[in-house]
Formats: sequence, C-alpha cells, structure tokens
Amino acid sequence: MAEFTLDLNDDQKQVRDWLHGFAADVIRPAASEWDEREETPWPVIQEAAKVGIYSLDFYAQQFFDPTGLGIPMAMEELFWGDAGIALSIVGTGLAAVGVLANGTEEQIGTWIPQMYGDANDVKVAAFCSSEPDAGSDVAAMRTRAVYDEAKDEWVLDGTKTWATNGGIANVHVVVAVVDAGLGSKGHASFIVPPDTPGLSQGQKFKKHGIRASHTAEVVLEGVRVPGHCLLGGKEKLDERLARARERAKSGGERVKNAAMATFEASRPAVGAMAVGTARAAYEVALDYAKTRSQFGRPIIDNQGIAFQLADMRTQIDAARLLVWRASWMATTGKPFTSAEGSMSKLYASETAKKVTAQAIQILGGNGFTREYPVERMHRDAAIYTIFEGTSEIQRLVIARTLSGMPIR
Repeated sequence: MAEFTLDLNDDQKQVRDWLHGFAADVIRPAASEWDEREETPWPVIQEAAKVGIYSLDFYAQQFFDPTGLGIPMAMEELFWGDAGIALSIVGTGLAAVGVLANGTEEQIGTWIPQMYGDANDVKVAAFCSSEPDAGSDVAAMRTRAVYDEAKDEWVLDGTKTWATNGGIANVHVVVAVVDAGLGSKGHASFIVPPDTPGLSQGQKFKKHGIRASHTAEVVLEGVRVPGHCLLGGKEKLDERLARARERAKSGGERVKNAAMATFEASRPAVGAMAVGTARAAYEVALDYAKTRSQFGRPIIDNQGIAFQLADMRTQIDAARLLVWRASWMATTGKPFTSAEGSMSKLYASETAKKVTAQAIQILGGNGFTREYPVERMHRDAAIYTIFEGTSEIQRLVIARTLSGMPIR
C-alpha cells in the first residue's frame, strides 16, 4: 500500500510538466476562440490525441497510479489551461469508465476504441444518465429498457439531458430502468452503437460557462440495441436484480449506502478540476496585482489586495490537500468514514467560485471584460458546484455520514 505523501515522484513530475506544457502551449491560446464559438474544439482534441493525452491508455496509466494522485494531477493541469476545452478532452472518459466498470472484457475491447478513434479520425463518447426530472434524484429516472426476448434486443425509450457530447458521440452509454420497483438498483447501462436508428440529439444547451464542451439532450425513441450491448450481460443483470430484490426486503438502506460510497470515490477528480481553474485565476490576479500601479505603486502593496491573494492561495492549497487525501484513500481502499470524497469536491468547488470572483475584483473593470481570462474562468467555475452532485447534495452526504441520520 502506498504511503500518503505530498512529494510527487520523478515520473509524476514528468507527466505533470508535460501536461502543463500542453495546457500552456495548445489549450490556453485556443480557449477564448472556442468559448466564443461554443463548439467542440476538434482540432485541439486531435492535437491531444497525437501526443497521447486523448487516449484510454493515458487515463488508465493515471488511474492505476498506486498513490492515487495521477488523475487529480492530470485534471488540475488540463483545467488550469481551460475548463471548457479540458472537459471536451476528458469527457469521453465518463463513458469509458462506465464500460470499464460494468462491461465484459469483450465489450471493453470492442467499444472503448470506438469511443476515442485515432489521431487521424478522433471520436468522442457520451455518458447519458441525467434526465429532466432525475438529476440528483436518480430514483426518479424514467428512461426505460424493455427486453425483446424473441429478437434478443433491448428497446430504449426516454430523454436524457445534460449529456456531455450527447448527440455528437460515436458511442453513447445510456443508463435506463429495467425494474422500476427497485429504484436506483433497478437500473442498467447499455451501449448504443454508432448510427443506431431512433437516437437523436435534442436541445443543445447554450451555457453560462464551459462553452467549448458540447452539452445536449439525447432523445431515444424505440432505440433497439442487440442483447450484447447490455453492459455486463443479461445473466449478470438477472443475478444482480435478484439480489437487490432480496436485499430490498431487509437491508435496502445498506444497499443504498454502498451505492453512495461508489459515487464518493469519483468526486475528487471533479475537485481537482476546480482546483485547476482556481489556480489559474489566482495566478492571473497575482501577476496583475504586481504589475498594475495605482497612486504610484503596485496595487499588491495595499493590504486589501495582498490579503485577498493570501486567502486565495491558502484556500487553493487546502482544496488540493483535500482532493489528494480523498484520491489516495480511494486508491488504497480506505473507507470514507467522514465522506472525505464529498468533502473534497464541496470545498474545491466552492473555492473555485470564490477565488475566480476575487480575481475579477482584483482586476477591477479589466476583470469584467473578455480581454482578460478571469471573466471566463469565473463563468466556468460555476459548474463545479452543480455537476457530479450539487454542493447541497455534498453537504447532505457529509451530514448523513457524520450523524448516521437520514437527514433530508
């Protein structure tokens, strides 16, 4: 088991510096353009594919880092470059992780390469879970999957929303209800192959931030997928549903808590994204404060500015420490007895919103314009307190974990 350490090893430092260079040289110069265009930055994704960043192999290497710091380190550097473009680069990973977590070896080998394509013909994938009436409340999901035994096909009907790469993806991974009586335990995940009839893009959202990342509704109308597109296979699903029915009779709450623990493990990565955006805004504000003069001296000479910067840096470092602790705990199998995963995501998300707002204030009128990047960073930071569980949900998870009470 890897001991917790704040010192990156030589390999980790090399990867960090490589990612930072890509973020500085490729992502940042393109950030403003693609934010204005509100389109998927295909040329940047292709560049990331050419150097090996946009690939399953890269993320697998970081995921299996025994210290647990590979993924948060990578997320921080890419999102330091720009949140919208970075999310376009890493968004496919959501679908890939869904297949890795639930799929058979054959499904993993078949579908994940199709999610990424190659450097000459890049593809993206979409993970479709949220619905208009089922975001934090996953038990309210309405998309249904019905098995047609005669044809060995699943028929999917429903509407998904807030899907990163939804509608433009080569491969969609769709979560649907197969047994409504079991709540979230009655869900299953399905691969929808390229060009499957019945799947279409609904509304594309014009967003406040992360505008270079494509977000849209996905409409499923009588979508038929072969039986082998059920992740994990039908035998495994039937066994899981049978166990869930038995547990629901006597231990339903225990099952619910186990599922919550799974979500807990993924949240530090979002916290790392928030740390990257906060760090970027802080660095812009610090440089500006040292070079901008008022009344014959740099504005950082004023305590009102200097103390803000001191607080910003302190909060960023504290957020990173929470993210790293939770990532290390998840990798080494230590239980989140105090909801440490939610703690890291909550604090880092709130820090990103606060720090980017302070950066605008330090830049004054310039910070309010699109001539400086902190305006964009502030818009981007708003998403961190919303996706992968809102800040309110994180507080609920933490409070329930600490108290052992069903707080509502």
